[in-house]
Amino acid sequence: MKSVLSPEIESLSAGSSLIRKMFEAGIEMKKKFGAENVCDFSLGNPDVPPPPEVKDALESVAANAASPFAFGYMPNAGYPSTRAVMSAKISAEQGVEVPASNVIMTCGAAGGVNTLFRAILSPGDEVVCPAPYFAEYGFYAGNFGGKLVPVQSLRPSFAPDIPGIAAAINERTRAVIVNSPNNPAGVIYTRDELAALAAVLAEKSAVFGRPICLVSDEPYRFLNFDGVEIPSVFALYPASVVIGSFSKSLSLAGERIGYAAVAPDFPGGASLVSALTLTNRILGYVNAPAIAQKILDSCASVEASVATYRRRRDLMADVLRDAGIKFTLPAGAFYFFPESPVGDETVFVGALLKERVLAVPGRGFGAPGYFRLAFCVPGSTITNSAASFKAAVRAVR
Repeated sequence: MKSVLSPEIESLSAGSSLIRKMFEAGIEMKKKFGAENVCDFSLGNPDVPPPPEVKDALESVAANAASPFAFGYMPNAGYPSTRAVMSAKISAEQGVEVPASNVIMTCGAAGGVNTLFRAILSPGDEVVCPAPYFAEYGFYAGNFGGKLVPVQSLRPSFAPDIPGIAAAINERTRAVIVNSPNNPAGVIYTRDELAALAAVLAEKSAVFGRPICLVSDEPYRFLNFDGVEIPSVFALYPASVVIGSFSKSLSLAGERIGYAAVAPDFPGGASLVSALTLTNRILGYVNAPAIAQKILDSCASVEASVATYRRRRDLMADVLRDAGIKFTLPAGAFYFFPESPVGDETVFVGALLKERVLAVPGRGFGAPGYFRLAFCVPGSTITNSAASFKAAVRAVR
């Protein structure tokens, strides 16, 4: 009997997310050997508790839970109060005044990207991005008949290849998506790099007679370990959209709360905001979670401990350095993206697995030959992995 699945989904299921596969393999391994005997660096699931202000906000929400429509429907774009709070936060981050009417509350950053792609993509359209990139971007573009076009970044810095991106843009390009601080490489793009990209997009938009959207995916903006500038795309390019979430900054990954903000000078920006409000609804999100929005009313500018993640970054660097593994120190986010000691990184990931260490092959992020480690884990997990990394390197060499 034929499968009930569509051919597309049947194909995608066979090669679905390497991150999730490793995460699920880790669950089974922990059952077998005990969680304390497995070093799981597979999933970016922050273990740092939410800041105490989140607990206070939840208690306040609970105290008002008996009110009529306490958790009822609201405008599809979100509560006006939450959009106003986000307007102030985004304006401060971008250095550009962003009205609340340009902010849409979404079901996480993933919901924001899908809401945007539904609004701007038609079948056959393309989205260009630097590689390595967040593994789900290809699925998000494909949801609406689009195609992700990766352009390999420069090595070993992982700086975006601006001439390469320019060469990849054509009449079907509707957007370029960048992720800074970057998952998986941890790189933060500089003002000069983003200004050069903006100049390319302005030129190409003029050639093709329609704005090419610059999408800045910024869920890791707060994880900036060395205090470098995270440039404002709104100040550099008018046809830009910033997407973010509070999965990492408030450790609310499971609560699915994020936003999409349209630059105030976006050509036809009012139409885009209306379209995002519509697609937020018709994709089935309807609106961002009510409780999470109420948390943001008082917690949007609160952040989890960056110092904790910085200490873990430095511990992970020591472990990799001692094992003889080459890497670029991440400036932000909570991932390392080291070079595999052998050309086929899946071989090395397999060797790590035998040592009860879970990592994710780089090919899932568009960069074979590398592997990703999420260091949002206890420091003891990192230090306990040292001998296993050395053993895995010896095994493949």
